[in-house]
Amino acid sequence: MSKDKTTDIQTPTDHELDEAEDREERGMWANQAEFLLSCIGYCVGLGNVWRFPYLAYDNGGGSFIIPYLIMLTFCGIPLFMIELALGQFSGYGVITAWRASPIFKGIGYGMMVVSFLVAIYYNVIIAWSLFYMFASFQSVLPWTSSCGKDWNVNSCVQTNVTCTGLNCTTDLTTPMPAVANYTEDPIYTTTYLPDEINGTFASNITKVKRISSSEEYWRNRVLRINKSEGIGDPGTVLWDLVLCLLLAWLIVFFCLIKGVKSSGKVVYFTATFPYIILIILLVRGCTLDGARRGIVFYVTPKWDKLRTAKVWKDAATQIFYSLGTSFGGLLTFASYNKFRNNIYRDTLIVAIGNCATSVFAGFVIFSVIGHMAYKLNLNVEDVVNQGPGLAFIIYPEAVSLLPAPQLWSILFFFMLLTLGLDSQFAMVETVITGFMDEFPKLLRPYKTLFTAGICTVCFLMGILMVTEGGLYWFELYNWYSAYYGLLINSLILSIVAAWGYGFFFTYKWRLVKDIKMMIGFNPNWYFRINWMFITPGLLLFVIIYSGINSVPISVGGYVYPKWADDLGLCMSVTCVALIPIYMVYRIIRARMQGESIKKLFLPDPKWGPQDKTYNYDYLTGEGRPDFGLQASSYIENPLPAYSQTVTDKLPDAFPSQS
Repeated sequence: MSKDKTTDIQTPTDHELDEAEDREERGMWANQAEFLLSCIGYCVGLGNVWRFPYLAYDNGGGSFIIPYLIMLTFCGIPLFMIELALGQFSGYGVITAWRASPIFKGIGYGMMVVSFLVAIYYNVIIAWSLFYMFASFQSVLPWTSSCGKDWNVNSCVQTNVTCTGLNCTTDLTTPMPAVANYTEDPIYTTTYLPDEINGTFASNITKVKRISSSEEYWRNRVLRINKSEGIGDPGTVLWDLVLCLLLAWLIVFFCLIKGVKSSGKVVYFTATFPYIILIILLVRGCTLDGARRGIVFYVTPKWDKLRTAKVWKDAATQIFYSLGTSFGGLLTFASYNKFRNNIYRDTLIVAIGNCATSVFAGFVIFSVIGHMAYKLNLNVEDVVNQGPGLAFIIYPEAVSLLPAPQLWSILFFFMLLTLGLDSQFAMVETVITGFMDEFPKLLRPYKTLFTAGICTVCFLMGILMVTEGGLYWFELYNWYSAYYGLLINSLILSIVAAWGYGFFFTYKWRLVKDIKMMIGFNPNWYFRINWMFITPGLLLFVIIYSGINSVPISVGGYVYPKWADDLGLCMSVTCVALIPIYMVYRIIRARMQGESIKKLFLPDPKWGPQDKTYNYDYLTGEGRPDFGLQASSYIENPLPAYSQTVTDKLPDAFPSQS
């Protein structure tokens, strides 16, 4: 600030005026409700109703919920708070916000890479949802039609057929006659050649695992994966899915073209509509025969599973997926907040609400799995192939059991569309905002063109996942894009925020001071202890344990070749490799310019609160109201702890800290 000699009133410097103009161009949430709903929409997404149920199914139901809740408590919520604090305090995206500790700016680049990679395959899920939504306009839902379509094989069993012991029937045969010395396996359908069968020999009997028509529709009609031999055989491009993918990216582009001014309005509907559909499906699911079997499987832990590394790795990555921590989306959304928004309250509302939604969605899907197990006469764990297609098998089955199934199917897949778009908006916005804030003069005048470029690149890279062998590539992205790299990135983020951001050199709780400046009080000891010790310790344990017990990726019994596994590891490491690469770059640059290496660990001189009514010492982290400003600024933006005259309440509002 500078003083006008004639009036003795402080006026903003040119640099401060540029920053104020930049903030106005950058945009802000219209109100706090838009931010909260955007966070809910971002966190409560396909990770809750698509990814969480199939991971729970894959890891023994209740065995997955225990580590999931542990990771939420000691990793998810503390990291959630860190991201909101950095974004709201600075008012900048994932790269520029690391003026807080310049040498670690590579964390921001790593977050952008994670969001970019996940956005590529995440929109493929939205494309599948669009495909099913369009298919729902048929007079008969295609996945409920009789077995006999060109995508069916002799394992197909209609969901309205009951298989019990020797009386199991299929569309290919009449009921199985008595055969000497033969016992029906309850997992399989028995087929035979009628003109060759006799009462004493079973040499012509063929056994194939019974699967529902909805699973065959998913695998053999939508994905057509039966025409591919593996990841090395992508086959032909499925143009119907390509068009759905193109439409998905066009929707993302037009919703983001004006930034938070447009996406902030969309979330009023997209963040609330899914709960209505899920409640309806849960009520219907719980009334189905056999639903109890699925729910019991879901809530009953298999304790031996807790000794495996996979369940802990899956729980950790699912927390990051569902909460969106370390993707940069939360930091980006918070950067559009007003400075004094209560992020403490928002953290608890969104994080706990997100976890509750995941568990709730699990009850929806497992009630239907129990019903399918009853209809197919199978154990719950044998109903469907485990994997990302679980939701596209079970949920279509559920809506087909409702009155007017076409209507409910359209509404359900429209719900999946809205869930996916909320999260997709945040991930793409993270990439766009990160570059825009770092290079404002170069890119901000061309935001529309730059957004179109990002969407186009992601669309072209996603075409590989809508081929006949596309599911294998999809699973490679899903498995590795946010695996080791995301976990290591989160570990470094937690260490830097708690220790590297000022504390290591100044021994001051800089992060705590920044949060208090925004909300008027210190975060409690739950956050402090987790930030300093528990969160990094637990993340380190999961990383080491998962690394020691790592196994090659597999899908439905297909084990990926070593080259594909290595390619996935390279993808995962990319997002964390940027951190040491950037550190080396900054150290070399500092040496060439004769600067101190120590300064790279301290906040940049430009670092400070986005609210310029504070005088902020970037070396100590001390912030005080700037009383040289005109009084009108305080009337428009009153400080949170002030109920009387500002000067009267100063000691109480900002007590000294050691």
